[in-house]
Amino acid sequence: MLEIYFKTIRDAEFKRIDEARAGCWIYAREATLDDITRIAELTSLDVADLRDSLDKYEVPRIERHGHSVILFTRYPGDGEPGLYTEPLTIVMTDSFLITISPTNSHIIDNLLIMHLHIATTQKAKLLLYILLRITQEFTTSIKRSRHAILLHEEGKIDSDAIIVLTKNEEILNQYLTALVPMRNLLETIASERYVNLYEKDFDLLQDLMIAIRQSEDLCRVNVKSIRSLRDSYQILFTNDVNRTIKRLTAITIIFSIPTMVASIYGMNVIIPLQSYAYAFPIVMGIAASGCIFAIILFLKNRWL
Repeated sequence: MLEIYFKTIRDAEFKRIDEARAGCWIYAREATLDDITRIAELTSLDVADLRDSLDKYEVPRIERHGHSVILFTRYPGDGEPGLYTEPLTIVMTDSFLITISPTNSHIIDNLLIMHLHIATTQKAKLLLYILLRITQEFTTSIKRSRHAILLHEEGKIDSDAIIVLTKNEEILNQYLTALVPMRNLLETIASERYVNLYEKDFDLLQDLMIAIRQSEDLCRVNVKSIRSLRDSYQILFTNDVNRTIKRLTAITIIFSIPTMVASIYGMNVIIPLQSYAYAFPIVMGIAASGCIFAIILFLKNRWL
C-alpha cells in the first residue's frame, strides 16, 4: 500500500495527500510487487532494481541508477522467528523520497508522528533522519539485550539462562551483520558520490557516523561478554558433571562392599564361622565396617 506525505518547513506534521507530486515522501507500507511496479512507473526505475527491497534477507548497501539512489538498510525487528532485523529500502530521486518496507515499519511510523523541523522537499536531510532513527533503534535494542545479560550474570545457572544467552548472542550477531554494512553505507554517503549534502547536513552525518560506530562497538562488547559468560557456565556445568560422576562412583563402591561379603559367604564351600551361632551379625558387622570406612575415606577426599 502506497502512502504519500507532504510537509513544508512551516507545517507541524506530515500531511497525507492523494497524488504524488514533486517533493513528496512516498511510503510503501507492507509493500507488494504491485507497489514496486507503481514506484517503478513513478521513478522510471527498473522493477528488477527495486525487487530486492522485498527480500527479507537483503544486506545493507547503496546503489546508483541514473539520477536515482537506492539504499538498502536494516533495522531491529522481530517480524519472523529467528530473524531479528527487518529490511527498509530508501529510494531518493530528483522528485521523490521513497521508503519501501515489506512489513509495517515502526521506524517510519514513529517518524510520521514526530514534529520534525524538516520538509519532505529536503530529501537528503530526511534521509539522514531516517538513518539516525535506525541507529538509535539499534542502540536501544542492544542496551535491552545487555540488560537481559546482566540479569543472568547474577542469577541461577540453568538451561533457561543458557537459552537466553544463546538467543541474545544470535540477536547481537545479526545486529552486527547489519551495522557493519550500514557504517560502510554512511561512509559512502559522506564521500558525496551518491548524495549531495548541504554544509549543515554534514554535521548530522558526522553525528550519525559516530552513533553507528558506538552501536557497533557496544554490540561487539556485549557479544564478547556473552561468550565469556557462556564459557564460565560451561566450566561450571563440567565441574558439576564431574562431581556427580565421582559421587555416583563412590556410592557404587560403598554398596559393592556388602554385596561382595554376601557373595563370599553365599558360596557352597567350607568358610569361617559357618558353625558359629553369631556368624550372621559378625558378617554384617564386617560389611558395615567396610561401608563406614569407605564413606569416611570418600568424605575425606570430597567425593561425597
